[in-house]
Amino acid sequence: MSTTLKLNGKAVTLQADPSTPILWALRDELGMTGTKFGCGAALCGACTVHMNGAAIRSCVTPISAAKGADIRTIESQDADQVGKAVIDAWVKHDVAQCGYCQSGQVMSAVALLKANRKPTDADIDSAMAGNICRCGTYQRIRAAIKDAAVTLGMQGSAA
Repeated sequence: MSTTLKLNGKAVTLQADPSTPILWALRDELGMTGTKFGCGAALCGACTVHMNGAAIRSCVTPISAAKGADIRTIESQDADQVGKAVIDAWVKHDVAQCGYCQSGQVMSAVALLKANRKPTDADIDSAMAGNICRCGTYQRIRAAIKDAAVTLGMQGSAA
């Protein structure tokens, strides 16, 4: 069965069972390996992508739920003003150690900053709570999010 969705700004038709998780359609059918498999139960955040602007766990979201939706992955973030600010801050603060969870972390941070350009520590903690970093770089993640927020504040509003 086919499902058409908008992936990183382009229409894509997937030939897969509608119950296939978006994660596996991205990785196996489209070869987009930036989105990671972590737990398979929406508990770790490694598989986070955006669907219509909201951060979702692609390991448990079937492609049938994405029919006609706008899906954004880590591969698209360098071309997005907020995504670029987050990625630049990630590099500046040397956030990644092993790097496995980082695409999900970045996607959650981007969703947060698109909704709230001046997040408090509590806002950051809430938005990032579903993302696990086994290396424990949480302080650097928070610093990078705050830095990206400052950068975006200086640049004006973005979508």
